[in-house]
Amino acid sequence: MNETLTDANFIIYAAKHYDNPQCFDTEEFYDDLKRFKYIKRLFNRYELTGELKERLVLNHIVVLYNVFGPHATRMLLLKLKGYYSYLKPFLVLIQRMPEAVGGVGDRVVYSSDIVMDEKIIEILRKI
Repeated sequence: MNETLTDANFIIYAAKHYDNPQCFDTEEFYDDLKRFKYIKRLFNRYELTGELKERLVLNHIVVLYNVFGPHATRMLLLKLKGYYSYLKPFLVLIQRMPEAVGGVGDRVVYSSDIVMDEKIIEILRKI
């Protein structure tokens, strides 16, 4: 578990921790991996337009935790670098934001260093 997660070993790490009993081929695995890209796209749209599809983001995150378990946190932090202030409120909502996450690239990500986006906090409070 103390292995460093990088873009170079991301697919291997994901395959090692993938647990979906309903998955019958690699296409479904790669479809689940696309969820990281979808979340990034939704956060990018929010950054550009101010429009957030919070339920869609939340759905993608929940599915990732269902198939990757607690390893999804490291994977999300690696793939969504630059969007931590948008991601953290969602992880706090579903109680998946630890105080520190090690092995994300060459660093340790501390929850206390991430300032949450106030608008997203208000949106999520209404859910």
